[in-house]
Amino acid sequence: MTNIRPFKSITPTIGEKTYIDEAACVIGDVVIGKDCSIWPMVAIRGDVNFIRIGDRTNIQDGSVLHVTHKGPLSPEGNALIIGSDVTVGHGAVIHACTIENECLIGMGSVILDGAVIKEGAMIGAGSVVSPGKVLEGGYLYVGTPARQARELKQKEKDFLAYSAGHYVKLKNEYLSIT
Repeated sequence: MTNIRPFKSITPTIGEKTYIDEAACVIGDVVIGKDCSIWPMVAIRGDVNFIRIGDRTNIQDGSVLHVTHKGPLSPEGNALIIGSDVTVGHGAVIHACTIENECLIGMGSVILDGAVIKEGAMIGAGSVVSPGKVLEGGYLYVGTPARQARELKQKEKDFLAYSAGHYVKLKNEYLSIT
């Protein structure tokens, strides 16, 4: 059995030059852009709704990405949409939400159904973003539930793009030895 597999006849679509570690699992209605990296023990499960991931996004070790099904309490369910140049730290749970471009989701964070993380936001490690919460870009959010801590410094804003670029280079090294 492969680590990239269909569900109900829908097979994941993987962009060119994307690295998916053999210890990761990608299932169903999932589209991953180009130059992305999916690291060991990541589970991306597009079984009851769809998942879309932009270009140059990295999903780090042990993260879980999932969706909400369509049902009587949620007629459309909630898909998962992650933009381009996003860094998702180790062990994050990203569930049925939207993360716009150039965001950083800290290690061990949980982003819940219907939340929207606007472009250029940084979520501190271990934070929990409540269902339906909309977080403005350009700020650091921390805590449980996540609250706006402060405006990002220029160095932190620069780090958002740097982190995504670093992981493109790292995954290229992995691709060159596999």
